[in-house]
Amino acid sequence: MNESLPPCPECSSEYTYEMGALLVCPECGHEWSAEAAEAPETADAVIKDAVGNVLADGDTVTVIKDLKIKGTSTVIKVGTKVRGIRLTDGVGDHDIDCKVDGVGPMQLKSSVVKKV
Repeated sequence: MNESLPPCPECSSEYTYEMGALLVCPECGHEWSAEAAEAPETADAVIKDAVGNVLADGDTVTVIKDLKIKGTSTVIKVGTKVRGIRLTDGVGDHDIDCKVDGVGPMQLKSSVVKKV
């Protein structure tokens, strides 16, 4: 096999081969263009809040529903402002890293906040 060919984007098989202008996976039958495989993905995923506003690092957001914190009896109330958020690729759907006043550092889902 040619070591310069990328693995299949569908099944991650390393047995891809060229067929004309396309790359083909013999295991799952997926075909894709070689140009698309060579172009690196430079655009990061856009993270939006609950109402569709695009979020960025350093934004201030407001919590739109009560959030129970696992392992404690603490609740983050509706309307709590969170300043200076950082967008990350966190655990599961948690894509906001922040410090909540009175609670401390934590990760939030973008679906439970609204940009101020």
